[in-house]
Amino acid sequence: MGPERGQLRSGPIRGLHAPTGCKAGHPSREPRAGFAEFARGSTVANWPTPQRTLRSRSDPGVRTSISLNLRSLLALALFAGGCSEQPAPREPAPEAPMPKELTASILTALGRESERLRRAPGRTGILAEEKKYSLFAEELIIRDFFQDLKGGVFVDVGCAWPIKASNTYYLEKHLGWTGIGIDALEDYAPAWKSDRPNSKFFAFIVTDQTAAQGTFYKSAGLGLSSVNRDAASGKNFGGPMPTEQIEVPTITLDDLLDREGITKIDLLSMDIEGHEATALAGFDIERFQPDLLVIEGHSQAVTEYLTRHGYQQILRYAAFDSVNRYFRRKPNIAAAPKAPSGS
Repeated sequence: MGPERGQLRSGPIRGLHAPTGCKAGHPSREPRAGFAEFARGSTVANWPTPQRTLRSRSDPGVRTSISLNLRSLLALALFAGGCSEQPAPREPAPEAPMPKELTASILTALGRESERLRRAPGRTGILAEEKKYSLFAEELIIRDFFQDLKGGVFVDVGCAWPIKASNTYYLEKHLGWTGIGIDALEDYAPAWKSDRPNSKFFAFIVTDQTAAQGTFYKSAGLGLSSVNRDAASGKNFGGPMPTEQIEVPTITLDDLLDREGITKIDLLSMDIEGHEATALAGFDIERFQPDLLVIEGHSQAVTEYLTRHGYQQILRYAAFDSVNRYFRRKPNIAAAPKAPSGS
């Protein structure tokens, strides 16, 4: 039996379908990948940053050693790859593109990593399929956990683009899920409105208090905007990049979910540059009881919070995704009593 699912008050109309991405003659709806466009979370201090030594194909004698995590590598690679099935730029590309030799080497390294994941033990069923939209294997792991459950409810915190690198687009487009996407940048709102008709987008900093204005740093480096100035300036990518300080309303997840009439969620996905622990402090996890949490990074504070509330990491998914961690309720933790019908 599938998990209980909440309802979106005054929610979007079901039955409408978002475009699949860029095709011949199809206008662009999303930014082209740029320098570190997808390096979301790469500046978290406690992340491992393995050394990657990359050899230029055009000059085998030249070796470039860079310290980047896997997400950073993909960010650089996508800069060279541009749009595959996603639409073209809403935002300008960075001024200084990566050298072709370096991006070629990065693509080679990413190909090796992709092959390693493909051959990971236990990759059967849904996990053996090819992902369509998410940055890594997130959508496959989420689908595997829910076994392609239809009609669920998601909350996507730090959602950014509606299709490209989205953990939740597959759920909405192919499985009829509804939900909300939250990002501090209002820039994403038009694309969400056009491409995600069954979802709602909100521009907030998700934190532990509501109504206050929070400081946010909008970066010239696509995907680097953050509540942390150093992260937004591209410090870990050889910055500085120009940043613009803006004020964005803050909200707790509790207040937003209550306002939208959501009483139960199936999936909580969170990718907010190391700010996850603060955001979770404003979330009554016992009340909303998400069946699955996808949390980027390796924060000890997040682990301790979830452990206190009866959640455990799903270790078998670590072989397929080294960037995110996946948590579910411990089997011996009884669910809270359901509210009476109609309440």
